[in-house]
Amino acid sequence: MTTPSTYGLSSEARNLHWLLTNLVEEVPGIQSVAVVSSDGLLLLSSDPHRAEADRQNRPAPKGPRGSAADLATIVSGIGSLTVGAAKLMDFGSVKHSMVAMDEGSLFVMSISDGSLLGVHGSAECDMSVISYHMALFVGRAGHVLTPELRSELRKSMESEPSGSVR
Repeated sequence: MTTPSTYGLSSEARNLHWLLTNLVEEVPGIQSVAVVSSDGLLLLSSDPHRAEADRQNRPAPKGPRGSAADLATIVSGIGSLTVGAAKLMDFGSVKHSMVAMDEGSLFVMSISDGSLLGVHGSAECDMSVISYHMALFVGRAGHVLTPELRSELRKSMESEPSGSVR
């Protein structure tokens, strides 16, 4: 996975980038990952499909900012839908959601203050392994994802060129 430069970022932001990179590289079956703020903005992502296209000098995937923004949009929508359902049913807060499809899986887990971690897994992925590693990520990242850090991550995502890997 190619990651954006962490030059100039705080140690907390660099640590969060490292945690995300580690999650993607160490857990088999992960296609892409997105960390989304409570207002639906992409804070951090991996986009291995875009990285592969860059390595092979092919055009990047279509869509706004490629598949990372698409994943962020879906994660935000699922997060909003499940929070609404939990409120209607008076079941408390949503901890995680999973959608199993023929060709892959989508996992959404709450981090803190409405922020979400979304993972797109391959059809062959071990769902329990991905869920376990997502819980580890949330446990490590949740306490550092402060409003200041979210603002810093948003600014770093906005300042990257549109063709770069997130």
